Amino acid sequence: MLRGKTVVLGVTGSIAAYKMANVASMLVKQGCEVHVVMTKNATNFINPIAFESLTNTKCLVETFDRNFQFHVAHVSLTDKADVMLIAPASANVIGKIAGGIADDMLTTTVMACQKPVIIAPAMNTKMYENPILQDNLNKLRRFGYEIIEPASGHLACGTSGAGKMPSEEVLVSYIERCISKEKDLEGKHVMVTAGPTVEAIDPVRYISNHSSGRMGYAIAKAAMLRGAKVTLISGPSSLEPPMFVDVIKIQSAADMYEAVMAHKDEQDIIIKAAAVADYTPAEVSDEKVKKKDDDMAIRLTRTRDILKALGENRKEGQFLCGFSMETQNMLENSRAKLKKKNIDMIVANNLKEKGAGFGTETNVVTFITEKEEAELPIMSKDEVADQLLDFILKQSRDKKDCKN
Repeated sequence: MLRGKTVVLGVTGSIAAYKMANVASMLVKQGCEVHVVMTKNATNFINPIAFESLTNTKCLVETFDRNFQFHVAHVSLTDKADVMLIAPASANVIGKIAGGIADDMLTTTVMACQKPVIIAPAMNTKMYENPILQDNLNKLRRFGYEIIEPASGHLACGTSGAGKMPSEEVLVSYIERCISKEKDLEGKHVMVTAGPTVEAIDPVRYISNHSSGRMGYAIAKAAMLRGAKVTLISGPSSLEPPMFVDVIKIQSAADMYEAVMAHKDEQDIIIKAAAVADYTPAEVSDEKVKKKDDDMAIRLTRTRDILKALGENRKEGQFLCGFSMETQNMLENSRAKLKKKNIDMIVANNLKEKGAGFGTETNVVTFITEKEEAELPIMSKDEVADQLLDFILKQSRDKKDCKN
């Protein structure tokens, strides 16, 4: 995801500095070129050699290091960088940056950096809540720096509260959002539905399906990374929702219908990847239905058709994409669905095809519109998500060109 990108990590004097070794390692594993700049105080918490071993680049501490390969190191680094992350960021360094002070390698590098700069404060709760520190953070926000809110929890000083540096995964997620993808969905609102629905029989039992939500979650993340404002409406799933996405959790098909209808008019693109139940029990018992000697029949009623409702009530210019899971006659059934629902596109797959369907990390899909079919080979669901967004953008442009 970050292959070919260059990241500069700024590390200051905080006990949380040790976490940055893992951040550096995670970035390198994604194909990143990583450079680390440390304050002298930071070297009391972690040795620069640790970063050099992980990144295979020289860790910079001294402003006037005569052994560095570039003549003006802080300028050379920022010319190469795609983004700079300062984590942990101490109150001292935050104050220096906010005040325009550049008296060491780290602060001079920040001063020279014209690329995005992300700052993750980490300190004692009382220091973090100090109005001077908060004023400095607000000042940095006004200048365009992105501030990662610290986590709350047990701190190294023995107290509990805000000021804890977020996990390494969170820090890397901020970098991914910033530089991993072209922002070709900037300004767009995208709704994605994902996962199964759960239709209650009684307080103990329910009807559902095997959907994990993985495909929908991959689409939501890909759209977010490409700059969209994403709303993810998800049925029950064990997956962690992607960061920077508005998540609405639902249980039943009726819940999903209400959530989709409540937010549909805000959306430019709606992608219905959820496996919504077609039928739900006509009656739901308040008490557990007891086992009997004879067979039990459950009367089912049809759920409301969300995709059809969207097709009948779409706003002008809105792009609607549905999913079609089939076991036979995939293309014929999917084309019939496309026409019946009055939508722009269907993503079809066959549950019986190896590598496709529920619970897998891969998928084999065919994109279907009124005029064309595009069959994709087996690929990861993350790759399918990006291919899908590429296809939707192309279809949207083509529709716009036809109208003009």
